[in-house]
Amino acid sequence: MMDIVALCQCLRPYITVTTLRQLNRIMLALLVITGRSTMLGLSRWAGQGGSYRTVQRFFSTVLPWATLFWVFFRQHLHWPEDAYVMAGDAVVVTKAGKTTHGLDRFFSSLYGKPVRGLAFFALSLVSVQARRSCPIRIEQVVRSNAEKVASKAKAAAKKPKAASANRCPGRPQGSRNNPKPPVTLTPELVRIKAMIDALLQLIARVVP
Repeated sequence: MMDIVALCQCLRPYITVTTLRQLNRIMLALLVITGRSTMLGLSRWAGQGGSYRTVQRFFSTVLPWATLFWVFFRQHLHWPEDAYVMAGDAVVVTKAGKTTHGLDRFFSSLYGKPVRGLAFFALSLVSVQARRSCPIRIEQVVRSNAEKVASKAKAAAKKPKAASANRCPGRPQGSRNNPKPPVTLTPELVRIKAMIDALLQLIARVVP
């Protein structure tokens, strides 16, 4: 476990000594905790120097997580001769309550239906040779009102429409081809595109 703590020393120029010490305690607790990880559970497994107030202070601190993920990857996981592929995926975690930030209904592939919880979207760099995925950028999905309206319209469009009794099957006679309108990205795709652009700008000079 102490080897893992030593690996995080590369983050020292980007966070304070106190924050790095808190991160070390929380990391060790995450490795040994059983069941769902909560702040109270982490404080019970963190040992000396990892009280509940310490865990609260850490998670209330604003950290440059995208930079920290990238620095750790560049220092310990990056191989210049390897090829990398960017991949993105979303994960949904069930959550009860009413006041959690970003709490909404999201589709979960494990349950096969929308569930109430939190959603996170992650971008990873996948090593082609090692076949290993390294998360680089993770953001919580907080759906705006426009995104909720777009999802409802998409679900309504998928419902099968009743066929007209008088219309013959196939394309109507005499119809012409019309130019397709320009594609407009949905609010969800706009959010993902912003994440991809930010990540490409961060890794531009290191990973082709």
